[in-house]
Amino acid sequence: MKIVLAEKVSPATLAVLKQEPGWNVVTADAIAKLGPGGLEAELADADGLVVRSAVQVDAKLLESAPKLRVVGRAGVGVDNIDTAAATHRGIVVMNTPGANAVAVAELTLGLMIAMARGIPRANSTMHAAKWEKKSLQGSELRGKTLGIVGLGRIGLEVARRAKAFDMELIGYDPFIAPVIARENQVTLVPIDEIFKESDYLTLHVGLTAQTEGLINATSLAIMKPGIRIVNCARGELIVDAALAEAVRSGQVAGAALDVFRQEPLKDSPYFALDNVLLSPHVAGSTDEAQEAIGIQLAMQVRDYLKLGVAQNAVNLPSLSHEEYIEVAPYIEMAARLGQFLSHATPGNLENIQIAYSGRLAQGKTDLIRNAAICGVLSNSEVVNRINAAAIAQERGIRIQEDKKEFTTGGTGSVLKLVLHSSAAAGQPGGDASASATVLHGNSPRLLTYDGIDIEAPLNGTLVAIRNHDVPGVVGRIGTILGEHSLNIANFALGRATEPARASRSLRVPQGQALAVVQIDVQSAGDAGAAIAALRKVEAIASVRLIELGKL
Repeated sequence: MKIVLAEKVSPATLAVLKQEPGWNVVTADAIAKLGPGGLEAELADADGLVVRSAVQVDAKLLESAPKLRVVGRAGVGVDNIDTAAATHRGIVVMNTPGANAVAVAELTLGLMIAMARGIPRANSTMHAAKWEKKSLQGSELRGKTLGIVGLGRIGLEVARRAKAFDMELIGYDPFIAPVIARENQVTLVPIDEIFKESDYLTLHVGLTAQTEGLINATSLAIMKPGIRIVNCARGELIVDAALAEAVRSGQVAGAALDVFRQEPLKDSPYFALDNVLLSPHVAGSTDEAQEAIGIQLAMQVRDYLKLGVAQNAVNLPSLSHEEYIEVAPYIEMAARLGQFLSHATPGNLENIQIAYSGRLAQGKTDLIRNAAICGVLSNSEVVNRINAAAIAQERGIRIQEDKKEFTTGGTGSVLKLVLHSSAAAGQPGGDASASATVLHGNSPRLLTYDGIDIEAPLNGTLVAIRNHDVPGVVGRIGTILGEHSLNIANFALGRATEPARASRSLRVPQGQALAVVQIDVQSAGDAGAAIAALRKVEAIASVRLIELGKL
């Protein structure tokens, strides 16, 4: 593996990656010595890229990294990474949310105390040899109402610390379970009540269409007069002109801002306002936080490249190591089931139905879905388990998922795929379907194919044969494969539940039967002559040679 560290990281971060035998870790200092174009040159054969906020990982930069599998962002925001371009190229983008939660929470409380006690003005007047004790009488946090918008990791860390100051806590977050809020002694209320009841308001949400400009002229007007506002989240959450005006009018007694729409901040209405505290985006900038972020990211990148475990991925559902171990056999099974069906669609593929039953339906299925789509599209273009859903969408293929937690029969988890094709280029269109499960811990097994029950391995080289249910077909298949020196590793048979009466003449309809034969070959090309011979057998309707490799 080759990992490129495009920006400076802590020694502990570097150590996590360098301890992997055979890994080539390129540091920011080494890239700087190469001069202009050095980063692009190093990315030409890189597997992983680690950045902070300075390097712009855009589509052009990604074009110089044909082997890249993962981009790691040391921090939360990924504004400097073109996640859409990365997803299209099958590259995982991961960040490190929560690693700096304590640092941000501590600064939030520090800013609240600074505003309550006028610490910045006390300091500046003392340095100017002024003793202004009487004008610096402040207030306590005790008994004040703190409104927390966003109760993720940082918001909850703020709540825990604010409670130690005997503050009353109210919060707004539509994506948190009420039990978590209660455990942290936060009362959940509507956002308008946050604005109306808070003495202090702190923001800890990401930037979305719903949160941009959350603090604006309208919301400021309904706030309690004399409110103090802290923003250590995103500058875009606040309409600056509206907040500055509210501070000048006295509606807002003070504000403390660590983030801004444009950084670095060079021109701002806040510069002339003494009761607005400004800091240069340093909430997460502590020695402890930066080391924790770097180590966490290095471990995430390592685990993805070594084990395929994607943690804190922003363009792929994240799984813990334990969750991944449990679901991994089904991810591989889904990919092989998709491969098995990939050549079975007459006409143009327009819809993929994915049905999960049993234990599969109870867990996270996004990676299983992507693996199945990846298998189906594996012969059409460069596709992997990261970009599979995106490529399907681009190609106009609809994805439908169904879950059924309870199932009958002996298998605890079953995945079923149905591919629907429209008529095109002389092909009639129609459906192709198959289902599979995992047996013995890690053995993917085919269970049905187009409504016919069968039990066959989903690995290696398979020959799928549709035939009329008449005597002699199985023997003929074995003979032909033997004549071409192809050893049979497994021979599975299935038949329609109500086969038609056997007839010596194929002029009358016969029952349908199915054979899936696993053969020993070095490559699928070695079976070409045997496949041609099988297709000449009158009772055989179709023959497909399927090579199931790992995607």
